[in-house]
Amino acid sequence: MFVRIVKMGFHEENVTVFLEIFESKKEKIRSNNGCQLLELYRDKKDPSIFFTYSYWETEQDLENYRNSELFKVVWAKTKALFNTKPEAWSVDKTMSLP
Repeated sequence: MFVRIVKMGFHEENVTVFLEIFESKKEKIRSNNGCQLLELYRDKKDPSIFFTYSYWETEQDLENYRNSELFKVVWAKTKALFNTKPEAWSVDKTMSLP
């Protein structure tokens, strides 16, 4: 399993639009084959910055999602709202303490 972290910054006036997009698509994103968890975080100091964390069984599962029509539609709508270039990391989860 690995984790995909995406940092996104939005124009303040677009935050509500982004949250509406995420709310309407989160279940479809989460139900993709291999997606084990989907989380959305908001920065405490700058409320226009968000992070998504998604846990994937394999890198191919993530690639399949990234090549899907769902991703293309969601990403096209979301990237139009950015105030800065998004950043993304794929990391291996090495430890978790419940």
